[in-house]
Parts: sequence; structure tokens; C-alpha cells
Amino acid sequence: MIRLAAVGDIHLGPDSKGLLRPAFAGLGAQADVLLLAGDLTRHGTLAEAAVVAEEVAGLPVPVVAVLGNHDYDAGRPQEVAAILAERGVRVLERSVTTLRVGGELVGIAGTKGFGGGFAGRSAGEFGEPEMKAFVRHSRECAAGLRAGLDQLAERGCTWRVALTHFAPVADTLEGEPLEIYPFLGSYLLAEVIDGAGADLAVHGHAHRGTEHGLTACGVRVRNVAQPVIRKAYALYRLHREQ
Repeated sequence: MIRLAAVGDIHLGPDSKGLLRPAFAGLGAQADVLLLAGDLTRHGTLAEAAVVAEEVAGLPVPVVAVLGNHDYDAGRPQEVAAILAERGVRVLERSVTTLRVGGELVGIAGTKGFGGGFAGRSAGEFGEPEMKAFVRHSRECAAGLRAGLDQLAERGCTWRVALTHFAPVADTLEGEPLEIYPFLGSYLLAEVIDGAGADLAVHGHAHRGTEHGLTACGVRVRNVAQPVIRKAYALYRLHREQ
């Protein structure tokens, strides 16, 4: 059995120092890894990134993260990622990481993802260059996630987790205004998750959404935006049915 702790949309800033750290005190007894599903900062500044890094530095479990749209706002996502990496956070963007828990190899494929909407109500790569670029970016993120999940399968991972910021399904957006669904996620991510195979998909971004969802093929999807889970982190377990 693998125990996953996960949270997104913590939106830390200089006035948040020490805010989450006490809640992580018992993490080692509860989880094998901590997943951070993006929007770790408010505006993607380096000062904010440093606060996040200090909050999760030296935890007793590996920390794996993707960035979110807020973390890109200042135009310095690579530097934000580097600050986190300096304190031991594995930051993924169309990339993967693995960790061994007991005798099992756990693989995590991560990308920020992007918007575009969901089946039957999605944007197409047509028209103005700006629209084409929007949809193209979403396709590139999904393709990177697919490559990562395939790579984890090739490595023989016992478990595969898809970690994104944007949502792969509309299920976990319930509670959000319908008008903004296209800006909260893309069905392309779910197509990849179902096509490549995953045991769990974790995302954030939808503050007024719903925690639980499923892809068309039955992969569990969890929205761990902190305003949704209403705690420092949610806990999930991966285990085979006996």
C-alpha cells in the first residue's frame, strides 16, 4: 500500500512564513510522499517561492510538485522551480520522478497542464494565432504527460500517478461557474491518463470545485485545491484489491 498526501493552491506569500509547517509535523507517520499540485505562490515571485521552499524543506517524505498559473505570473517559473529544487522539492514539468516505497516503485508524471475545455465544449486549434497558440500549449502539456506515463510504464513502476495543476475532467469542477470551465482544465489530459494508464490523477486550480471525480475509463481524479479539501493536505491510498 502506498500513502499519498496532496495539496494544491496554498498561495503562500511573505506573510505566510510558518503557516503550514506545523501541520506537516505528523506527515512521516501518515504518508510516503507529499504531492503539491501547483499555485504554491500568489504571483510567482522569488520571495514567495522562498517561503514555500522553507515550509516544505527537510520533511520526512519526498516532496513532488508541479507549478500552477499563479507561479508563472511574474514570468520566472524556472527560477521558482530552482528555489524549490534547492530545498529538495522535485519539480516536474513534462517530466517524471520515481521513488521506492518498500518493494514497490512509485512513478509520478507531472505537468502544469492548461485549459481548453471538455469533450463537446472544447476549443479547437483554429482561427487566430492566439487561439491556435492557446490550444497548442494545452496539447503540448498533454503530450508531455503521455510521454511521462509511458516512460514510467517502461520502467516497470508498480504505481503511476498523474500530477497536474489544471483539471483533466469536469467532475471535479462541480461548484465552479460553467462559464469558466474552459479555463480550469482540458479533456486532453484525461485522454492521456486513460490512454497511457494511471492509478490516480491529482490536480488543483478549481477552488470552488469538488474533490472526487473519475475519467471515462474509471481512473480516480482528486482535486486537492486547499479551499476544496479545507485542510493542510488530503490523504489517499493506492492498493490492489485482494
